[in-house]
Amino acid sequence: MTFNTLYEIVKHSVEKFSERIAFSMIGGEDVSYKEVGERVEKVKEMLLNAGVGKGDKVAILSSSMPNWGVAYFAVTTSGMVAVPILPDFTGAELDLIIEHSEAKAILVSDKLYTKLSKSTVEKMNIVIRTKGLNVISQTVEERAEAMVPKPEDLAVIIYTSGTTSKPKGVMLTHYNLAAQTTIIPPLFEYNENDVLLSILPLAHTYECTLGMIYPFSRGARVHYLDRPPTASALMPALASVRPTVIASVPLIMEKIYRAKVLPTFQKNALLRKLYGWDWSRKLLHKVAGKQLKKLFGGRMRLFAIGGAKFDSEAERFLLEGGFPYGIGYGLTETAPLIAGAVGNMVRIGSTGPALPAVQIRLDNVNPDTKQGEIVVKTPCCMVGYYKNEAATKEAFTEDGWFRTGDLGAMAEDGWIFIKGRLKNMIVGPSGENIYPEDIEEVLNSNRFVAESVVTEQDGKLIALVHFNTEALEEAYDEFKYKASVKVEQVQLRMEEIKRDVMEYVNSKVNRFSKISKVVDNEGEFEKTPTKKIRRFNYNKPSSSETPTQESEKK
Repeated sequence: MTFNTLYEIVKHSVEKFSERIAFSMIGGEDVSYKEVGERVEKVKEMLLNAGVGKGDKVAILSSSMPNWGVAYFAVTTSGMVAVPILPDFTGAELDLIIEHSEAKAILVSDKLYTKLSKSTVEKMNIVIRTKGLNVISQTVEERAEAMVPKPEDLAVIIYTSGTTSKPKGVMLTHYNLAAQTTIIPPLFEYNENDVLLSILPLAHTYECTLGMIYPFSRGARVHYLDRPPTASALMPALASVRPTVIASVPLIMEKIYRAKVLPTFQKNALLRKLYGWDWSRKLLHKVAGKQLKKLFGGRMRLFAIGGAKFDSEAERFLLEGGFPYGIGYGLTETAPLIAGAVGNMVRIGSTGPALPAVQIRLDNVNPDTKQGEIVVKTPCCMVGYYKNEAATKEAFTEDGWFRTGDLGAMAEDGWIFIKGRLKNMIVGPSGENIYPEDIEEVLNSNRFVAESVVTEQDGKLIALVHFNTEALEEAYDEFKYKASVKVEQVQLRMEEIKRDVMEYVNSKVNRFSKISKVVDNEGEFEKTPTKKIRRFNYNKPSSSETPTQESEKK
């Protein structure tokens, strides 16, 4: 069935799947499709009676729960405009976003309510608590008008978390979002028997579209966690839900591979040797893949990975292990999916071909590397950035194609290979194009490296590294018994490890991608709500680093 608006999706699903469970809270309530419809009407009436009507903006600032979807559908199906806000924004950022969006009302969860300033709350016609759908405060009591939205009507304004710049409000219409339920099915089709485990913020378009709107249109059931998807929270959730589908960012599976799978194959010299041979590595991966499927509940149909580049070693494990994964590529501005690969389509390092009705080409192609900026034409493309004509104009080519800002290459059959972000590319001393993401992938394949950022300083490539504490403690007594060992001894060992890491990387990259320095970044890197490193915070390493913090290339 083809949908043109979110209104059509909600009306269809509430009627067709009325007795089925739509949303569940792990350890909490189950909400049927019929009850979703009833709650949508309740919220709609609350907003209308507070003078919030067609075309008005309504912010949604809430942790994941069944009523998040209720709030979203109540706003959008009434002809109002939803402003979903990521929970990890600071209080000051929240105030600025809400003011910029001109929101007249807000639906907010208890913990996040405390992040709002008093002045922001006082400006709202009405503030509604998402957990119980009760009024926290109301300053206006007058009746507004609703309307049945048309496909071209604005449905949402989404403020991107951004890894390189300040947030921008992406404007998506009803058709932009509804069309995703038409172009995704040829890649992967949900059905009434699908059970999803939602682990990403619903305010992000990736989770909202693939984890809520699309499954809701097909009668599937979505379970929500009431906490971040750490191992201690995720393992019991997987056991109780036994999901058939999970939408995830690469970091989660990369962590599982680096922390749980890879160490198993490096326990002793024999295993390390076997892991170095193709035939035995594939056999080991197959055994580990079966165990991973059991860990995920035993009935996974799709572990969807998107939002950032996926580490090729971790992907090779999933492919050879027979784990049912898929790769998707898209942006908030494209609602989001524009390309993807599942099942037999997957190729290591590729995001697959364009989805039906989506056109992709490369602009400004380098004749030597055959790489260029990926630009797209899709029915799901935004109409622009809210109140930002300059940024909107810059985002499109002269012939109306959207500039993704990603550098990539395309195989003859249309499979896309992304090299990295255009803004992240470093130009070498002789004009070479250097992609930090490629170097970081090699860095992260070292067993002592948890995550990394490659940046440039004074014409040299610097690797900021967050080291894997568990791996260091397992390999060296200096780290295991740090409290009883001299500081100088620990520092000397750290310097040795940094030199080894640098030699390891430089032996695997081309000559102009070799790093000159390894800097120990204590603690994890600051990330966006979808677990992408905020690179702009690390563009210039501090010049006050001491010799014990760095390893210089001699």
